[in-house]
Amino acid sequence: MRERQQFTIFATDNGIEVIESPVKSLILSELMKRELRFQDIVRITGKSKSTVSKHLSDLRMAGLIVERPDPADRRIKVFSINSRYLGKLRRKKRRELDEEKTEFLAEHLTSVGDPFEFFRLMFHLLRVELIKEGINIDPILHEVGLKIGEVIYPSLSAENLEDLLENLGRFWRINRLGTLKVESTDPLIIRAYECFECGLLPDIGESACALDSGILEAVFGRYFHSDVEIQETECYARGDERCSFIINP
Repeated sequence: MRERQQFTIFATDNGIEVIESPVKSLILSELMKRELRFQDIVRITGKSKSTVSKHLSDLRMAGLIVERPDPADRRIKVFSINSRYLGKLRRKKRRELDEEKTEFLAEHLTSVGDPFEFFRLMFHLLRVELIKEGINIDPILHEVGLKIGEVIYPSLSAENLEDLLENLGRFWRINRLGTLKVESTDPLIIRAYECFECGLLPDIGESACALDSGILEAVFGRYFHSDVEIQETECYARGDERCSFIINP
């Protein structure tokens, strides 16, 4: 059976937009990285100018993008994103996920007796079911993580990196988010064991620590006073024995 088409979901000032067109999705994906001129979009998509013009018009009418004239040449249009990426939607075949893991979660929801573990199992069961339906909520979890990181940073802040890492590890441990270990400080590499966010997820073949990544991005962004890139190189949800994050200021 042919795999269902993948849709992308964006939030605009007027509501939610579900993008079915692969070309429109590609345009939006590229605009999320940087502004693009019309001729750049034609080159990236490989489509004719008239086709690209129609797609851009549709996206602009939907409130997903905006355009402005290039200051160097006002005859050239420059396009930028005007919406927020929420995730993607693609139904997966059930055999792609570990059914036994789902059954394990459901069975233990009524027998744990620990409110924290109950919430943890419920959270993972919800994520597994969303993944089965092809709903990726990682962008939303990442945004939540950014907000959490901003809120907790004042209680973690320190004058040097060593103390910040110690405070962060203590926060992780006290709140039962897992165990953090610093592998290296140059580059900055953090390992996470017994990860709350993905430790019970089945092997979905991709990283799933969007919430943790958001927290780390906000915390280290505040510490370094600059944007940081969080790269997750290992994850329980990819079949690894731990989660690993490289923090690049």
